[in-house]
Amino acid sequence: MFTRIVGLLIFCFMPLIGLNVWADTAPSNASSQVIYLVRHGEKQQGPDAGRDPQLAEAGKARAEQLARILEGVEIDAVFSTDFIRTKETARPLAEQRGLPIQSYDYRKLKEFATELEQAGDRILVVGHSNTTPEIVALLGGEQGTPIRESDEYDRLYIVIRDRSQVTTLLQRYGEDSREHKIAEHSEVQ
Repeated sequence: MFTRIVGLLIFCFMPLIGLNVWADTAPSNASSQVIYLVRHGEKQQGPDAGRDPQLAEAGKARAEQLARILEGVEIDAVFSTDFIRTKETARPLAEQRGLPIQSYDYRKLKEFATELEQAGDRILVVGHSNTTPEIVALLGGEQGTPIRESDEYDRLYIVIRDRSQVTTLLQRYGEDSREHKIAEHSEVQ
């Protein structure tokens, strides 16, 4: 019973402590790899947004929050699809580290997952509601429930690959995007 309570307390308070604790506790030998995967932040919507929209203000704030969360983690590489919203999500962390944003083809996820094996020990991957869980699964992780395309932007996967074992941690970061959507909807009525 005591072990369950301690485990529950750790689980509940981990987001308050900061995600870089996970990186510090992950195995640090050369055979381990930690990959952080997120969907892009909230994008501009409406008729003027176009086919390749930029991030909305909420999405820009979320991208900055991601950079702050991973501030204590030594990131070796940053990957993004070649869309404005994904590159804008990756940019604050990449600029903070002086790293280039490397593009990957969302239509060739199996090849990309194989490429990630040699990309470094700590990697950020920015994708989309449909591609991010798929990459997690291709890396051997658990993708969980589908990401809601309409309003879910706060999911952060942490895939830890250590020899033949893969551990998937699912965290939330930044403002709850569903609450933001509800607030916007309330103001319209």
